[in-house]
Amino acid sequence: MNLDADNLSDDQQQQLLFMMLVQQHQQIAMMGMGKIENPNTGKVERELKSAKFAIDTLVMLQKFTKGNLPAELKNYLTETLNNLRMNYADETQKSDGEDAAEQE
Repeated sequence: MNLDADNLSDDQQQQLLFMMLVQQHQQIAMMGMGKIENPNTGKVERELKSAKFAIDTLVMLQKFTKGNLPAELKNYLTETLNNLRMNYADETQKSDGEDAAEQE
């Protein structure tokens, strides 16, 4: 997709905005999982509740757009959610392991 916004059709602009929305929530989730640094603080911070909220928001978006997205956007959202879910599962397992180690 050509990303020069001046030369995009209305439909292409809407698709680009959808992708940007998905990317924004993906970034929030990755920050919450401590995978990337917070650009505001320059630090890697781990807050799994915010990661889960961002993932749940994308799940809701997927639910409400079912049957209304072009294949490219549907696949992009699905792949993004699959990646986030795998990372979240990994992080919650780490968290469970840390909790068990602290109790010993």
